[in-house]
Amino acid sequence: MLQPDQTADTRASLRRRLPDEAATAALARRLARALEPGMVIWLEGGLGVGKTTLVRCLLAELGHVGRVKSPTFTLLEPYDLPAFPVYHFDLYRFSSGHQWRDSGFTDYFGGPGVCLVEWPQHAGPDLPGPDLRIRLDFADEASDGTARWLALDAHSASGERCVSAAAES
Repeated sequence: MLQPDQTADTRASLRRRLPDEAATAALARRLARALEPGMVIWLEGGLGVGKTTLVRCLLAELGHVGRVKSPTFTLLEPYDLPAFPVYHFDLYRFSSGHQWRDSGFTDYFGGPGVCLVEWPQHAGPDLPGPDLRIRLDFADEASDGTARWLALDAHSASGERCVSAAAES
């Protein structure tokens, strides 16, 4: 079972089993409606667990039409959406905080966009803290391989609103 690493500044949390990709998409739709300009969201979990799938569903709900590529090689995929821009980062290829500092990506944070950051632990201590941490893990019980454990941890008032939205059925 998922044992997320919680910090003292966690303001609200949600733990849930997502039985399949449809449940992940439904969660993403609820989260998308609660997103606000300026938010930072960390996406954590192992390779292939569904972080980019979750982002794809969030972007569709926010009005993106077209392909959503994983930014594994480009590091950043920007989306200019009707409500606000979304910046999807994948920092898997970073090996030190120096790479984060040298990237120039800090300019995207604190502005009108929402920053979705996969592999935030690869950025080092200078990455802005999250309003919301989303962690996905493979479900460890026997299944067809599509079930996931979800952990949401809010670290701000906007993160709390996301957790509340996600908890709705």
